[in-house]
Amino acid sequence: MQSPLPVRNGVNATRLRLPGEGPWDTAMDYVLERFGHVNPDGIVDRFKRGEVVGLGGIPLTAATPLTEHTFIWYYRELPPEERIPVEIGILHQDDDLLVVDKPHFLPTTPGGMYVAESALVRLRVQLEIPDLIPMHRLDRMTAGVLLFSTNPETRGKYQTLFEKRRISKEYEAVAPVREDLELPRIVRSRMIKSRTYLLAQEIEGEPNAETRIELLESRGGLGRYRLLPHTGKTHQLRVHMASQGIGILNDSFYPELLPQAPDDYAKPLQLLARSVQFTDPLTRQPVEYRSRLSLDAFPGI
Repeated sequence: MQSPLPVRNGVNATRLRLPGEGPWDTAMDYVLERFGHVNPDGIVDRFKRGEVVGLGGIPLTAATPLTEHTFIWYYRELPPEERIPVEIGILHQDDDLLVVDKPHFLPTTPGGMYVAESALVRLRVQLEIPDLIPMHRLDRMTAGVLLFSTNPETRGKYQTLFEKRRISKEYEAVAPVREDLELPRIVRSRMIKSRTYLLAQEIEGEPNAETRIELLESRGGLGRYRLLPHTGKTHQLRVHMASQGIGILNDSFYPELLPQAPDDYAKPLQLLARSVQFTDPLTRQPVEYRSRLSLDAFPGI
């Protein structure tokens, strides 16, 4: 559903579904009960200023009945954020596609305590492309190649590549070496991740996640690995490496969840989305985009 409000400062307006019935006479009554503990005066002021709208951009007032609109849109009041001391590298940009090197520690999209400090919002503001949309995601702690659509008219063609798994992704990781572990190998398992539980889990059942693990070279007890995911489950590479007894260096989640601590920018997760390959749906030509970043724990790569 298209928002009637434009992107502002790189951030989309928030959509809220109103209940079809209830003890609230007006839409504002419902919003106040749901969010009034945050800033009730601010909510009232937004309705007075016409900053809460329905479909077609129709402003709601303090007297608008609850049942007059199913969906409403408004801009969130964003708290100040401390800038994450990392920069995004541009690998490719044209009228339809933007390819960047996402650094460690920067989330792909807004979420939780990170809104302005996300790759999407930074790039929308920096490049003045409000229609920018990510084609896939990288974990906040994972660095590397990330694709964005810059053109809504051609976006669907690139989305189809991901939906039909017509994109090849290659990752690199640094992790301990197990002399008794036969590599290369393909790891298959069934993975789940609930909305309320922080970690992904492997459970019994039909596999839905698959990763090929290769050891490229080793040095001083550490190895440089190539990881080729066939599927894209949340934290898949981190879980599969940990399940083989070679958890990725500086991973605070797997194999053991460490106590929450401030980010240590000197010790990023040693996982990098090295390259993405596919046949461009517009030019019909094969393309490859490779990261220019490196993994500090294994110098020289």
